[in-house]
Amino acid sequence: MIYLTLFWEFFKTGLFAVGGGLAAIPFLSDMADRYPWFTHAELTDMIAVSESTPGPIGINCATYAGYNAAGVPGALVASFSIVLPSFMLILAIASALERYRANLFVSSAFNGLRPAATGLIAAAAWSVIAIVLFNFAAFAAGDILSVIHVPGLILFAVLLLVSNIKPMKGWHPVVFIAAAAAVGILFQL
Repeated sequence: MIYLTLFWEFFKTGLFAVGGGLAAIPFLSDMADRYPWFTHAELTDMIAVSESTPGPIGINCATYAGYNAAGVPGALVASFSIVLPSFMLILAIASALERYRANLFVSSAFNGLRPAATGLIAAAAWSVIAIVLFNFAAFAAGDILSVIHVPGLILFAVLLLVSNIKPMKGWHPVVFIAAAAAVGILFQL
């Protein structure tokens, strides 16, 4: 039964997470609420590791969750099921697109997907920011001074400033990811 659940949940994620790996984060967050495969803290770690390693975020997270749920077979099922909808849709769209490319409805549908994908990516960005930079549980407990994670906010601000200095704008993003990882490890963020 666990394999069917893994297949179904990650199939839905692959089908509806339009816009790439970051758009899958709200779906993964929902899974963290409903299943014991990973926690929200582990999801944040998965996102951080997936952003700094080769491969799509969704597949990396699916592999991790599937492995936590059911070992290597679970990892294979989750990884396969998250890419299956894209594979099926690409085959269907590629065969139909040539026939209907000039159709006003098809063109409008593709234009409508852009804001939806933007919204999903914005929601994913907010969820990562909320987990990393803010502690809303402290606010609910009345500890207002602990709501903002000051070291994380300082690291964010420094990286934002440094990455926008003109001579450093041409640097590869891996340099900034490695610097942030080193600072995080050094200061145990």
